[in-house]
Amino acid sequence: MNGRTWILVAHRAGGRLFENPGPGKGLTLVQDIPHPEGRLRDQDINADRHGGSADTRGAGRHSYEASQTPTEHVAVQFAKQLAEILDSGRSQQRYAQLVLVAEPRFLGNLRAAMSPQTASLVSATIDKDLGSVEARDLPRFLGGTVRV
Repeated sequence: MNGRTWILVAHRAGGRLFENPGPGKGLTLVQDIPHPEGRLRDQDINADRHGGSADTRGAGRHSYEASQTPTEHVAVQFAKQLAEILDSGRSQQRYAQLVLVAEPRFLGNLRAAMSPQTASLVSATIDKDLGSVEARDLPRFLGGTVRV
């Protein structure tokens, strides 16, 4: 496996996947992953149909769990999408280490969605929403986590 590090900077409304080939070699954008649904409010999600929920009795099928709001459900689904991208990169041996950058709740969603094999490559996490930070400014926010 190579010595590359992937850095996922994500929030509910999108993610950016960067690669660092080694110390002092900077960051290269691998993929921009927009997710405009992450900006919607609860009342805007599925506004044309009834909201979903889980029964306290029975095993009915519903669009989201009772403990989740519609926006939380959308965030969990997006975290799963990102986890699939990370799993694919791992299986193709495109990186050796992984750094996750996201606000705490979304970071938890990402961790829950990742396979154990991919999770084992996480070398660091930063619990901050840096989704709106320009790529050129990211290195100073990464601190000593990755030597870019």
